[in-house]
Amino acid sequence: MNIIKFLDEFTSDNLTQKVSSRRDLFGTLGSLSKKAALVAVPFGLASTKANAFVAQDQNAAIGALQLALTLEYLEAEFYIKALDSGVLPSGGRAEKVYMQISKHETAHVEFLKSGLGDNSIDSPEFDFTVGGMFDPFNENGAGQEVAYAQLLALAQAFEDTGVRAYKGQAGNLMGTPFLTPALQIHSVEARHASEIRRLRANVLGENLNQNALGWITLNNRGPGMPEATQAVYDGEENIIQGGVNLVDATDFDAIAVSQSYDEPMSGETATAIASLFIV
Repeated sequence: MNIIKFLDEFTSDNLTQKVSSRRDLFGTLGSLSKKAALVAVPFGLASTKANAFVAQDQNAAIGALQLALTLEYLEAEFYIKALDSGVLPSGGRAEKVYMQISKHETAHVEFLKSGLGDNSIDSPEFDFTVGGMFDPFNENGAGQEVAYAQLLALAQAFEDTGVRAYKGQAGNLMGTPFLTPALQIHSVEARHASEIRRLRANVLGENLNQNALGWITLNNRGPGMPEATQAVYDGEENIIQGGVNLVDATDFDAIAVSQSYDEPMSGETATAIASLFIV
């Protein structure tokens, strides 16, 4: 199925309607899981409130959702600005992918704000140039080609951060109604990351080699990625899962093992990465 049409199924109006009870809430979630277990977007859960928490540590759950909301604010604003910048080739695949991702990130923001209720936080002010280091929207004369490359590179860094950050906060959401939808958003972010990486491969002419893959290999950030993004990838070289060294226990090498798992990212690391873009 065409990815644009596939993702569009999860941004339609019938998925954003409110649900009036927990039974309806989890019924909606179940139907989404049946529709596409790896790409379900829990927009139908938007009426979940913070008083639904049953976490062992409520503060940890709230903190996890506030971190997620900060990252979603960053991504949502980034894609809106990207689409308004004129840097994306008009009518091309990149523009269509960015439009779909933008819809998702905006919906994620609304879901998290609704879920946090009175514990919601306002969006920070963002500087996507990082003090002039980047010019992804071609506002300072970098030129279309340079700006486009930076637009894709930053998108990849943001999406890869989101994937790992959601997984890293899963433990803090245990025992709450938000664990399942958070992990589903994690899956959506992973699909975003894969699409962005393939767009970058096309631009870089890397279509037929290891760099064209839609996932991370070891802790390699990939060609054309700024050194400042290395923190996003450190730790992805892990080959131990559940206490088992999978290289020793299987016929797969470290490259294959690392490609098979998304490694969790700590809240501290995710915050430090996001802080680079917060004024």
